[in-house]
Amino acid sequence: MKEPNIEVQKSSGEKVLFSMDKLRSSLKHSGASHELVEDIVMKVRDEIYPGITTNEIYNRAYALLKKSKSIFASKYKLKKAIYELGPTGFPFERFVAAILKYSGYQVEVGVFLEGHCVTHEVDVLAEKNESTTIIECKFHSDKGLNCNVKIPLYIHSRYNDIKEHWINGKREKNTLEKGWVVTNTRFTHDAIKYGVCANLYLLSWDYPKNEGLKDRIDRLGLYPITVSTLLSNREKQFLLSRDVVLCRQLKKDKFFLDHLGISTNRKSKILDEIGQLCNP
Repeated sequence: MKEPNIEVQKSSGEKVLFSMDKLRSSLKHSGASHELVEDIVMKVRDEIYPGITTNEIYNRAYALLKKSKSIFASKYKLKKAIYELGPTGFPFERFVAAILKYSGYQVEVGVFLEGHCVTHEVDVLAEKNESTTIIECKFHSDKGLNCNVKIPLYIHSRYNDIKEHWINGKREKNTLEKGWVVTNTRFTHDAIKYGVCANLYLLSWDYPKNEGLKDRIDRLGLYPITVSTLLSNREKQFLLSRDVVLCRQLKKDKFFLDHLGISTNRKSKILDEIGQLCNP
């Protein structure tokens, strides 16, 4: 299968050569069969043109997957679905908290903690086995933006201020674990280098390798409700405003679909889609 020598434009504006392997890899991630993946790769390859955007390629592949089976399209749109948690970072914080909760942590969102110098608002506070972890979330609504070194630098200084008070105060029974920085995009090389040196735990879309957000979500079946191909944007925003961030939560609290006035037939289809997504 010949690779076309065609440049495509990324969301950052950077131009790169179209890669059939990258497209193939992202399609396999949806759970689609080898035959379907190859069929879509061939169709997209024959339709691309110089200067086409990666977003156009995504939209075409998504439409072909959805035509075949909606569950494939839902999983394929995971990265975009996380952007759709915005435009503010608060739903993303609740999403991160929900992932940790289903991983065995007790979690709180938007907690104020005393530091040695000042009081800090922590995005997510997670407790497990007499250990406490403070997590700072950096949400980017712009797909072209990555998390640069300034973010872990800033968060590390906040963490150290909290840690100094935590240790000297001697009022906390839990051990304070290393600080976390979580982003929905990617970390720059310097951000990772600093984070490792400063003993911060960095979590992004694809970092650490095999333990990034996409891997954790797939492994645990913790998809955000925004991946649904059947819910409208208005319905998704209604659910997010009711603190229903995960498909797993909607499966449990399905009465919210009645609040939205969704018909019995459509409700059945939505719950079937949600049920399939909840199975790791």
